Amino acid sequence: MLPAGSAFRLNPHMIDMLVRLYDLPDSSQTYQKVADNGVTLRRARAFEKHTVAAFVRANFSEKWVSEVEVAMTRQPIACFIATKDKEILGFACYDTTLRGFFGPTGVLESARKLGLGKALLMRSLEALRESGYAYAIIGGVGPKEFYEKNCGAIEIPGSDPGTYTDLLP
Repeated sequence: MLPAGSAFRLNPHMIDMLVRLYDLPDSSQTYQKVADNGVTLRRARAFEKHTVAAFVRANFSEKWVSEVEVAMTRQPIACFIATKDKEILGFACYDTTLRGFFGPTGVLESARKLGLGKALLMRSLEALRESGYAYAIIGGVGPKEFYEKNCGAIEIPGSDPGTYTDLLP
């Protein structure tokens, strides 16, 4: 499984997907699986901004660091992290590129069999729903099948390249 924003590096097509937040599947088993593996899933804290940004810089991309920094300024903070033994294993943001958008998100390759990608996705989508959104957009999707399977996302026709035009290096 590739992180959502892998589209920036790997996918020449930058489709967006739409998620019906009012029709999300129950995630209790997903969260239980994460907890059973000794992983804590929680909202990042303001004083952890530098730590989360360093994790994203070391493991993903500088562009994603910018989005994490935006997520950390939201109230409530719009970034969830998965941690184990005081180490970050994954993260997910929302309301960063644009309001109502999910992403970026990423999980360390060594932790990708623990269900963290799905758990971080669902927690973020639930937070968007709790903020009053009926729909969310997953922008510049990499693993389309992952989103179809886990949250019923559908491709938005004509969304390539969507908002991701004239990207600066």
